[in-house]
Amino acid sequence: MERKRRAPVAAVPIVLTTAVALAVTTSACGHSGDTPRLRAEVIATRPHDPTAFTEGLEVDATILYESTGLSGQSYVRATDLETGTELGRADLPAPLFGEGITRAGDVLWQLTYRDHVAIARDPDTLAELRRVTYDGEGWGLCARAGRVVMSNGTDTLTFRDPLTFAVTGTVRLTSHTDAHPNELDCAPDGSLYANDWPSERILRIDPDTGDVLDVIDASGLLPRGSRTPDTDVLNGIAHLPGTDHFLLTGKKWPFTYEVRFVPA
Repeated sequence: MERKRRAPVAAVPIVLTTAVALAVTTSACGHSGDTPRLRAEVIATRPHDPTAFTEGLEVDATILYESTGLSGQSYVRATDLETGTELGRADLPAPLFGEGITRAGDVLWQLTYRDHVAIARDPDTLAELRRVTYDGEGWGLCARAGRVVMSNGTDTLTFRDPLTFAVTGTVRLTSHTDAHPNELDCAPDGSLYANDWPSERILRIDPDTGDVLDVIDASGLLPRGSRTPDTDVLNGIAHLPGTDHFLLTGKKWPFTYEVRFVPA
């Protein structure tokens, strides 16, 4: 993501503008270098469909929901968490490009990338119930405590009503403002985990304040020997209920990793 800058007018204003910009940048970054560091420790490895361009991952009780992207290849799939048996699947018609998903009560919400459409689905059958529109891009989703949280690739997260999908508020990151939150997971402790596209790091965020609580290094999960020309970035995080473990995967990765986050 490139930001354009205005050309300077004169030498003195250049100095003043630079000084102000540095001060603002330092303040906005919130001393991001001081953020605690964690790493992903692998507990177990599970198979993952290497053709799945993973955009959303969520565990609800014993069901694993996954949403994939790419126009003409996007779908939502429900599988048994333990056996991997497919329980249901719903394909998105082209040109729709699927993005994040989350279950919010009796609705499974699915985003689209630049189509400005969110699809409400029956979480049991995956049948489409209705569609709503929104402005901007859709990236990641998660739900907790009566609200849905949505990312759009910027440092601002949007809160939405779980029934209507109407905007109810926003929060901006107080540090790491150059991050691009993608897939989201709302953890039971109230924090939010976000894949920072296109890196191999995950941000743990306080969704009420926008503070980045931890930066998690998830690099090196997928061995070089398991990568192909189609292998894409780390994306997909889902908390495993009743544990401190998470599932992590990536776009067109052959494996999903069960991990826990420990001090780096």
